[in-house]
Amino acid sequence: MWIFGGVMELKDRVKQLADRKKISLPQLEQELGFGNGTIVKWDKSIPKADKLKKVADYFNVSMNYLMGDTLTDSDYKDIAKSLDEMMEQLESGDDSPLMYNGQELSETSKALLRNALEYALTETKKENKVKYNPNKNKG
Repeated sequence: MWIFGGVMELKDRVKQLADRKKISLPQLEQELGFGNGTIVKWDKSIPKADKLKKVADYFNVSMNYLMGDTLTDSDYKDIAKSLDEMMEQLESGDDSPLMYNGQELSETSKALLRNALEYALTETKKENKVKYNPNKNKG
Protein backbone atom coordinates (compact mmCIF):
# COMPACT_ATOMS: atom_id res chain seq x y z
CA MET A 1 0.00 0.00 0.00
CA TRP A 2 1.54 3.31 -1.08
CA ILE A 3 1.19 6.15 1.38
CA PHE A 4 2.46 9.63 0.54
CA GLY A 5 2.79 12.19 3.30
CA GLY A 6 0.54 10.09 5.53
CA VAL A 7 -2.34 10.21 3.06
CA MET A 8 -3.46 7.07 1.32
CA GLU A 9 -3.77 7.37 -2.44
CA LEU A 10 -7.20 7.11 -4.04
CA LYS A 11 -6.53 3.75 -5.71
CA ASP A 12 -5.34 2.24 -2.44
CA ARG A 13 -8.32 3.62 -0.54
CA VAL A 14 -10.69 2.03 -3.08
CA LYS A 15 -8.74 -1.23 -2.90
CA GLN A 16 -9.01 -1.23 0.89
CA LEU A 17 -12.78 -0.69 0.70
CA ALA A 18 -13.08 -3.45 -1.90
CA ASP A 19 -11.03 -5.84 0.24
CA ARG A 20 -13.39 -5.24 3.15
CA LYS A 21 -16.35 -6.19 0.93
CA LYS A 22 -14.37 -9.16 -0.39
CA ILE A 23 -14.56 -7.96 -3.97
CA SER A 24 -11.63 -7.60 -6.36
CA LEU A 25 -10.98 -4.40 -8.28
CA PRO A 26 -11.80 -6.13 -11.61
CA GLN A 27 -15.13 -7.30 -10.14
CA LEU A 28 -15.84 -3.79 -8.85
CA GLU A 29 -15.02 -2.28 -12.24
CA GLN A 30 -17.37 -4.75 -13.93
CA GLU A 31 -20.20 -4.07 -11.46
CA LEU A 32 -19.84 -0.32 -11.96
CA GLY A 33 -19.53 -0.55 -15.74
CA PHE A 34 -15.92 0.67 -15.85
CA GLY A 35 -13.34 -0.57 -18.32
CA ASN A 36 -10.74 -3.12 -17.21
CA GLY A 37 -7.91 -1.51 -15.24
CA THR A 38 -9.72 1.79 -14.77
CA ILE A 39 -9.25 1.97 -11.00
CA VAL A 40 -5.62 0.83 -11.11
CA LYS A 41 -4.85 3.88 -13.25
CA TRP A 42 -6.13 6.17 -10.50
CA ASP A 43 -2.68 6.17 -8.92
CA LYS A 44 -1.57 8.31 -11.86
CA SER A 45 -4.70 10.30 -12.60
CA ILE A 46 -7.84 11.53 -10.90
CA PRO A 47 -11.06 10.03 -12.23
CA LYS A 48 -13.97 12.03 -13.54
CA ALA A 49 -16.49 13.00 -10.87
CA ASP A 50 -19.18 10.63 -12.17
CA LYS A 51 -16.90 7.60 -11.73
CA LEU A 52 -15.78 8.74 -8.30
CA LYS A 53 -19.45 9.21 -7.33
CA LYS A 54 -20.30 5.67 -8.46
CA VAL A 55 -17.53 4.25 -6.27
CA ALA A 56 -18.52 6.43 -3.31
CA ASP A 57 -22.16 5.38 -3.62
CA TYR A 58 -21.21 1.71 -3.97
CA PHE A 59 -19.24 1.77 -0.71
CA ASN A 60 -21.56 4.27 1.00
CA VAL A 61 -18.76 6.78 1.66
CA SER A 62 -18.35 10.39 0.60
CA MET A 63 -16.36 11.49 -2.41
CA ASN A 64 -14.29 13.56 0.02
CA TYR A 65 -13.44 10.39 1.95
CA LEU A 66 -12.26 8.70 -1.25
CA MET A 67 -10.06 11.69 -1.99
CA GLY A 68 -8.47 11.47 1.45
CA ASP A 69 -10.61 13.60 3.75
CA THR A 70 -11.38 11.58 6.87
CA LEU A 71 -13.16 14.33 8.81
CA THR A 72 -16.87 14.09 9.55
CA ASP A 73 -19.51 16.82 9.70
CA SER A 74 -19.17 16.64 13.48
CA ASP A 75 -15.42 17.23 13.18
CA TYR A 76 -16.00 20.32 11.06
CA LYS A 77 -18.56 21.62 13.59
CA ASP A 78 -15.99 21.12 16.38
CA ILE A 79 -13.39 23.00 14.34
CA ALA A 80 -15.81 25.88 13.67
CA LYS A 81 -16.72 26.10 17.36
CA SER A 82 -13.06 26.10 18.45
CA LEU A 83 -12.23 28.68 15.81
CA ASP A 84 -15.07 30.97 16.89
CA GLU A 85 -13.95 30.70 20.52
CA MET A 86 -10.31 31.45 19.63
CA MET A 87 -11.21 34.48 17.53
CA GLU A 88 -13.56 35.79 20.20
CA GLN A 89 -10.82 35.49 22.83
CA LEU A 90 -8.31 37.19 20.56
CA GLU A 91 -10.67 40.02 19.61
CA SER A 92 -11.93 40.69 23.12
CA GLY A 93 -8.62 40.51 24.93
CA ASP A 94 -8.50 42.20 28.30
CA ASP A 95 -5.53 44.34 27.29
CA SER A 96 -6.81 45.67 23.98
CA PRO A 97 -8.28 44.70 20.64
CA LEU A 98 -6.25 42.40 18.42
CA MET A 99 -3.07 44.36 17.68
CA TYR A 100 0.12 44.02 15.67
CA ASN A 101 2.99 46.50 16.02
CA GLY A 102 0.76 48.83 17.99
CA GLN A 103 -1.91 48.92 15.28
CA GLU A 104 -5.32 47.29 15.51
CA LEU A 105 -5.62 44.55 12.91
CA SER A 106 -7.69 45.37 9.86
CA GLU A 107 -10.67 43.19 8.96
CA THR A 108 -8.60 41.70 6.13
CA SER A 109 -5.80 40.77 8.54
CA LYS A 110 -8.31 39.25 10.95
CA ALA A 111 -9.79 37.18 8.11
CA LEU A 112 -6.31 35.98 7.13
CA LEU A 113 -5.56 35.06 10.74
CA ARG A 114 -8.87 33.21 10.98
CA ASN A 115 -8.09 31.27 7.77
CA ALA A 116 -4.65 30.32 9.08
CA LEU A 117 -6.09 29.14 12.40
CA GLU A 118 -8.84 27.18 10.62
CA TYR A 119 -6.26 25.45 8.44
CA ALA A 120 -4.12 24.60 11.48
CA LEU A 121 -7.10 23.22 13.42
CA THR A 122 -8.29 21.14 10.44
CA GLU A 123 -4.88 19.63 9.72
CA THR A 124 -4.31 18.91 13.42
CA LYS A 125 -7.72 17.17 13.63
CA LYS A 126 -6.84 15.01 10.59
CA GLU A 127 -3.43 14.15 11.98
CA ASN A 128 -4.86 13.25 15.38
CA LYS A 129 -7.53 11.01 13.84
CA VAL A 130 -4.83 9.02 12.09
CA LYS A 131 -2.53 8.99 15.10
CA TYR A 132 -5.03 8.17 17.83
CA ASN A 133 -7.79 6.31 15.92
CA PRO A 134 -6.06 4.62 12.97
CA ASN A 135 -8.67 1.87 12.54
CA LYS A 136 -11.81 3.79 13.47
CA ASN A 137 -11.77 6.23 10.55
CA LYS A 138 -11.35 3.98 7.54
CA GLY A 139 -14.74 4.51 6.01
